[in-house]
Amino acid sequence: MTLLPMKRPAGRPFDPPVELRGVEPLARMDYGSGKTGWVATSRATVRAVLADPRFSARYELLDLPIGMPPDGSTLPPASPGDLTGLDAPEHTRYRRLLTGQFTVRRMRQLTDRVEQIVAENLAAMRRKGPPVDLVEAFAKPVPTQTICELLGVPYEDREQFARNAVILVSNVDPSSTGAATAAAEFGEYVGRLVQAKRAEPTDDLLSGLTTTDLDDTELATLAGVLLSAGLATTLHMITVGALAMTLTPGLVGAMRDDTENTVEELLRYMSIVPFTVRAALEDVTVDGELIKAGETVTLSLHTANRDSEVFDDPDSIVADRGKGGHVAFGHGIHQCLGQQLARVELGVAFRALATEFPTLQLAVPFESLPGLEDGVSFNPAELPVTW
Repeated sequence: MTLLPMKRPAGRPFDPPVELRGVEPLARMDYGSGKTGWVATSRATVRAVLADPRFSARYELLDLPIGMPPDGSTLPPASPGDLTGLDAPEHTRYRRLLTGQFTVRRMRQLTDRVEQIVAENLAAMRRKGPPVDLVEAFAKPVPTQTICELLGVPYEDREQFARNAVILVSNVDPSSTGAATAAAEFGEYVGRLVQAKRAEPTDDLLSGLTTTDLDDTELATLAGVLLSAGLATTLHMITVGALAMTLTPGLVGAMRDDTENTVEELLRYMSIVPFTVRAALEDVTVDGELIKAGETVTLSLHTANRDSEVFDDPDSIVADRGKGGHVAFGHGIHQCLGQQLARVELGVAFRALATEFPTLQLAVPFESLPGLEDGVSFNPAELPVTW
């Protein structure tokens, strides 16, 4: 296979690229660097690689199918605190500390606060009246305000924090002046926030981490990782999930009446993170194929979640399918740490949207939405809706 296919089927922006369907569970693929690696497309193969400690997540070992440095160099190693680009034992240390902060009590508190945030933003949307851009009115503020709660950002700082956070996780050229300014302001602010939490801890995740052996650099990096993981994906999922509700008969009712299972089905169907990558630390045989040490495997989470060997009628949204089996949150030691919070946000947001706006519909023709076929995933920057 030549490079990672990007073009999605016409009129079906939520589907994986056609070229990734029907290929071998593990197939050869060329990378933009000129190297040859692999792409895994079946759920069994994806899970096998993600669970195997002989495959590494370290950035400097990976050959990304898109987004590699243009000069042919490798990616820099993960910064201290960036557990997404580390293997055990470093990854284990950070993950254990973070897991200890996602307590039942904190999740209950966050659930109550998410319900308030959702209600406030839907009320503001109704007061404004249709049409509105659902991204600006709902999909952005819900996860940004939730992240502020999680990290303990003071109320007086939240507007600027949220503004910079959204810029950093949006499809903005990182070399642009706006992105550079946002990154600088965010980094400076998080550094000050860490010091403030050390001096006067409050009841939040960041304060809880200041009682550990993490230094200020590690704490600031972890805050950035949580922001990226918890904001971008949830914002994207609320956007496309709401779009699916306007397009799929019966989905609004299912979301209102059986929220938990319907959210799981949307997570499977949308696969907001379409792929992840791992590098072989030694020669490994997978599905009868020899993956040599140093070779990269691109793991197509999207096609794994549409695996017809696992899911009946995989290209349809079946709200009562049940919640087992998808790899939308990954698998293995790097499985999404905040998946419980993500489920809370999505469940509360979609249930309230279905209840308060049961007649929600697009305010523009579906065909006019930008990016329906291009890009690694469909992530509309705007979603004009009416009701």
